[in-house]
Amino acid sequence: MPELPEVETIRRGLYKNAIGLKITGVTVLLPKIINTTPERFRNAVIGKTITDVKRRAKVIIIELSDGYSLVIHLKISGQLLYLSETVPIKKHTHIIFDFNNKYQLRFWDLRRFGYVKLLKGTEQVKLIQDMKFGPEPLDGSFTLNCFRGLLKNRQKASIKPLLMDQTFISGIGNLYADEILFYSKVHPLQKPVSLTGAQINKTYQGIKRILKLAIKKRGSSVELYVDVEGRRGGYVPYIKAYGREGEPCLRCRTLIKRIKIGSRSAYFCPNCQGIVSNQ
Repeated sequence: MPELPEVETIRRGLYKNAIGLKITGVTVLLPKIINTTPERFRNAVIGKTITDVKRRAKVIIIELSDGYSLVIHLKISGQLLYLSETVPIKKHTHIIFDFNNKYQLRFWDLRRFGYVKLLKGTEQVKLIQDMKFGPEPLDGSFTLNCFRGLLKNRQKASIKPLLMDQTFISGIGNLYADEILFYSKVHPLQKPVSLTGAQINKTYQGIKRILKLAIKKRGSSVELYVDVEGRRGGYVPYIKAYGREGEPCLRCRTLIKRIKIGSRSAYFCPNCQGIVSNQ
């Protein structure tokens, strides 16, 4: 699933390419991924201009000139592609927006879990509020003291699933949680109650540092992710733990281990991230 760096990369690509473009046509090939009828969707969108592109957690918000917004979640396998109308349309393309510059925005989704919702301004605000997202980890308001306060309220949760909880901190998923914990030398099952001050500081630094670097490298293409121009992200060579089961730790050469936490895998170095008592 695209995480904060991938979604932010897509947002920036759309902001760069699509602001000010007028939507001249819409083709809905899979009606179930929109929240209204194809006819109403087309009537509401055609003729409108894109005025802004925002992101909240893993959600992209495309604002239109009449106060409506397109709220887009890519879920597991979604892609947003800004391509010339002359580029052949791939199978599993579910919505096509035509622009007045002969380009298109195409929503592609192999697994069909993503969605595009057409919402008025107040409806969009309420939807985002109802999702109860935690703070944005790269906002200036997400300080070390803020992070300490969040951990204080969730002392008994294992740190890996906690970092992935979108109501705790928004935007972090499986890959970057593993990388943050490898950076901070914290075991994925460790609980906040047992974290030292140094470990909390290092985890906080890891959140900021790794997410910023991943955005700089345009995200991680470990599966289906590409940016709006169809390019793969460049962060994969920087991965230290995620997906490296059985490979030597890049710090100590101990073999990376994988464990299951709930339904998700966690990759870590059993030496560098040796578990600390949670008592």
